Amino acid sequence: MTTHNRLLATVAAAGLALGAGAASADTTLTIATVNNVQMIEMQKLSPVFEKAHPDIHLRWVVLEENTLRQRVTTDIATHGGQFDIMTIGNYEVPLWAKQKWLQSFDNLPASYDENDIIGPVKDGLSYQGHVYALPFYAESAMTLYRKDLFDKAGLKMPEAPTYEQIRQFADKLTDKSQNVFGMCLRGKPGWGENIAYFSTLVTAFGGQWFDANWKATLNTPAWHTALTYYSDILKADGPPGISSNGFNENLALFSSGHCAMWIDATSAAGTVYDKKQSQVADKVGFAAIPTGSFQGGPTWLWSWNLAIPSSSKHVDAAKTFITWATSKEYIALVAETDGWVNIPPGTRISAYQSPDYKQVAPFSDFVLAAIQHSNPNGKTANPRPYVGAQFVDIPEFQGIGTQVGQIIAATLTGATTVDNALSTANTAAERTMHQAGYPK
Repeated sequence: MTTHNRLLATVAAAGLALGAGAASADTTLTIATVNNVQMIEMQKLSPVFEKAHPDIHLRWVVLEENTLRQRVTTDIATHGGQFDIMTIGNYEVPLWAKQKWLQSFDNLPASYDENDIIGPVKDGLSYQGHVYALPFYAESAMTLYRKDLFDKAGLKMPEAPTYEQIRQFADKLTDKSQNVFGMCLRGKPGWGENIAYFSTLVTAFGGQWFDANWKATLNTPAWHTALTYYSDILKADGPPGISSNGFNENLALFSSGHCAMWIDATSAAGTVYDKKQSQVADKVGFAAIPTGSFQGGPTWLWSWNLAIPSSSKHVDAAKTFITWATSKEYIALVAETDGWVNIPPGTRISAYQSPDYKQVAPFSDFVLAAIQHSNPNGKTANPRPYVGAQFVDIPEFQGIGTQVGQIIAATLTGATTVDNALSTANTAAERTMHQAGYPK
């Protein structure tokens, strides 16, 4: 038996062990997931699971991030029952668990090794002592950059750069005649797209979404500083179509050599360091997310997780698949199939302790530390009544963040000014919070 076949047999056996209690009758699971690299890989490898579980069939609904959020939120809020498994974030999990919209994951088998999940990631998926989703991958944030372009320009990236330094670097590295742009950032509107990054920028400049009394603070000096910086650097040093570029678009731009720097999720590192997927794999360096005038606050903690809506009629089968897709054995399958650099990152301590991973992922220790110190419950410059690094942990934030994201994107196209944008955004946020009855 070849090494590959032995591994498949091991993974299949693990899947069978994890799937105790699954229904024996044929079951079709409908899985809603996002079109990120790691999820496409999961879909590609799912025949291994189906071979081990011939009574469980998988139907995939793979969607762009904003569309996925709209579809799953509508379905779960209306108890539509369209999906058996949903890919959701650590924003939704505790909010939806509180509404009793999700199945809990109690009594996981010992072989799953629940204690191997990185602490802050697991904490973000818990509500009142119960876990309501299992993490497929997790991330903090980092600055990725082209070492060759820095060397050519005589520049040196600090381990912990400031936003002032980043702006200077971006100006010097932009070479539009060669289609090289000093800075790539998320510009696509969405509470999980441009707002995810922009919220961290606001924090770095001493701002927050709401004050201690739930009054919107979007029209404050900190927000003006952050939006002016964001709009100016992207207009001067960003690629074309900045207001349409989200995570996946920037990943493609960076991997094809068009970005000198990119500040975004640590989950991008595996792809940009993979020679099969990145034209600049041997030229990439990394540093911490930049700092502004306020330091030590929450930075970034996000996880994409697999959850089961209470409306699913196939709970046992869904748990069988989810425990397989988030297991140590699944990580080993990805490593064997596509290389260790491509494993779903940010979830398991054992992966970061693997010599094989450390050998191909020079960023591994940095990413683990960034996740462990992401500090989503940390203090902002002024007191705040909510927690979250790049989101606000209230149901209303999904709507507010989406609307504000559209307003902020309009500054990139010149459709509005920074002053008008923040005045409009603050009024919109205040209106929504008033209608929702805050302060509660």
